Amino acid sequence: MSLQFAAAQTTVEFWYSFGDAKRSGWVQARADEYNKAHPGVVIKPVYKGSYNDSLQATILAGRQGKSPAMVQIFEVGSQLALDSGMFQPISSIKKIDYSDYLKPVINYYTINGKINSLPFNSSSPVLYFNKDLMQKAGLNPKQPPTTYGGLLAACKKIQAAKLGATCFGMSLNGWFVEQWMAEQGATLLNNANGRQGRATESNLNSPAAAKIFQFFKDLKDANAFTYSGKLEDWDGSDAIFTNQKTVFHITSTADIGNINAAATKSGFKMGVGVLPIPDSTKRNGVVIGGASLWISKNIPKAQAESALDFALYMTNTKNMADWHKLTGYYPVRQSSINLLRNQGWFLQTPLQLVAFNQLLKTVPSPATAGALNGAAIESRKDIEEGLQKVLSGTPVDDALKETKTRVDAALKEYNSNFK
Repeated sequence: MSLQFAAAQTTVEFWYSFGDAKRSGWVQARADEYNKAHPGVVIKPVYKGSYNDSLQATILAGRQGKSPAMVQIFEVGSQLALDSGMFQPISSIKKIDYSDYLKPVINYYTINGKINSLPFNSSSPVLYFNKDLMQKAGLNPKQPPTTYGGLLAACKKIQAAKLGATCFGMSLNGWFVEQWMAEQGATLLNNANGRQGRATESNLNSPAAAKIFQFFKDLKDANAFTYSGKLEDWDGSDAIFTNQKTVFHITSTADIGNINAAATKSGFKMGVGVLPIPDSTKRNGVVIGGASLWISKNIPKAQAESALDFALYMTNTKNMADWHKLTGYYPVRQSSINLLRNQGWFLQTPLQLVAFNQLLKTVPSPATAGALNGAAIESRKDIEEGLQKVLSGTPVDDALKETKTRVDAALKEYNSNFK
C-alpha cells in the first residue's frame, strides 16, 4: 500500500533565490501547508543562489533534461527565459483570471499578448531619507526632494551644515537607469522596449539617458555622492545609509522593513519618498522589479498542474498580504491591498503607502512595461560601468557613447542566436 502511495505522489521541485532565513522560511512554510492539504503532492523548495545563478543553473539543467518543475526568475530574465524554450505559458496549463493582479505588475509579464509567468515578488525604487539629519541641515522631512534639482539643492544645505555625512548614496545598478528612463516616458531599447519586435539597439543616445548620466556628474562635481565602490552592492549601500553616512538613499521598496529596523537600531527616524526624477519631467511611473514564477515545459501534466496550483496558493490574497507585511514586496493582487487596508495596515505603516501610490499611479506604456532584453545581465553591467566612469571623471557624452556601443554589441551578439 505504501508503494502505491509513493507511485501516486507528484513531486514539484521549486527553485528560488531567497537566501535569508525570513523569506526562505516563509516559502518553506507555504510549501509545508500545501503539502499537508494535498497528500498526493510534494512541493520541494530549493534555494539556488542569486537570480543570476539560479537562471544559469536552470538553463543548464534544461539542456541536461533535468528541469525543475518551477523556477523563480527575476524580471529582466524574462526574455532569456522565453528564448530558452524551456518554459510553457501558464495560460496553457490552466485558464486564470488576471483581473485581480495590479496592472503595472501584469503588464511587465505580458509578452506578445501572453502571460508566461505568474507574478510573485514585486518591487520598485523609492527615496529613503534620514529625518534627523535633514532637520539638522535645516531641511523639512515632510517635504523630501522629488526631482534631481531638488536633491542637489538639498545637498548644498547638507554640505553647509557639516553633518559628517555625504548627501546621497545608492547602489550602482542598471535597474535604476531603467526606472529613470521609464519615469521620463522613454524606452531603454528600440522597438518599444523590445515589446513590438526583438530589440536591436539601446536608446542610450537619447536626451532622457543624457539627463540620468548628467545627474551623476552633477553629484560628483558637488562631492555629494558616495557608494561602496562596487557595482550592484545593495547591502553595502544600505549599510552606508543605516550607519548615517548619507542623508538620502535610493533602493527597492522591498527593503522598507529591513532598513527601517536598522535605522531604529542606529538611532534615527527614517522617511520614504517618491523616486526623484529629472526636472521638468512629467512623472510616468515605475517599472516593476522582482521576480515571477515560470513552469517548465517538458514535465508531466500532473507536475505542471500541481506547480501552478501551488504558485496560485502561494500568491493568493491572504498570502500576498502576509508576504508584503513580512518583506515589503508589493502584494501583486488588488484584493491583497484591500485586505491590508481593512486591517488598518497602512495606518500602522504609512511608509509603505508612498510606495503603493507611486506604483498605482504608473501610466501603462511600453516605457513603464519594462525592457525585454535577452542580454539584460550583460547590458546592466555595461550601464553600471558607464556610470562608474562618469563618477571617475569621464565626460558624460563619452561615457554614454561607449556604454551605448557596448550595450548594442551585447544585443547584437545575443540576437545572432535567433536568425
